[in-house]
Amino acid sequence: MAKPNATQVEYLEALRAFVIEVMSSFEVWSEQKLTPLADINLGVLKKNATQRHGVTRWKAGVISPSNPSEVETIDLHPRLLCEEWRPYAAWVLHHEFVHALGYTGHDSTFRSLENLWPSTKSATMGKEFTEALRLESAKWLLTCPKCGKEHPRKRAGNGKYMCKKCKKVLVDVPINAAS
Repeated sequence: MAKPNATQVEYLEALRAFVIEVMSSFEVWSEQKLTPLADINLGVLKKNATQRHGVTRWKAGVISPSNPSEVETIDLHPRLLCEEWRPYAAWVLHHEFVHALGYTGHDSTFRSLENLWPSTKSATMGKEFTEALRLESAKWLLTCPKCGKEHPRKRAGNGKYMCKKCKKVLVDVPINAAS
């Protein structure tokens, strides 16, 4: 877990206020239930994380988390803290707040609460965000010789991977040669 700088803290606080305001419009949440969310520490993940976009970290010793007072911190990926990714950052924070409210699993109840978020587009930006993160850290593009689909990777594939669509072995192209 990384420590957020002053700009990131300011952005996270504005994002928190926005997300809580949106969540307060949902009939399922009472003001009493949402108020503790304002006291949760917000932080950032390490910038080299590519799979995680947000995480709720529980206090040590908490076995069956059920309320926001048991949350140590909620961390978001630092790349989410810019205007380009703001809609997705809000959705991720909403997702983590639902966890903080005691819904720890990704079951049907959790998904129904998560789906209350009014923007359907922001919920679908995760794949795009992951691809952007992977492309930033990639040293290789595994490329299909038939359809041209590119898969950014940190390591060469060495002929181990095939295109799902064309069933052709992907070719390793160094990033500096691809541009």
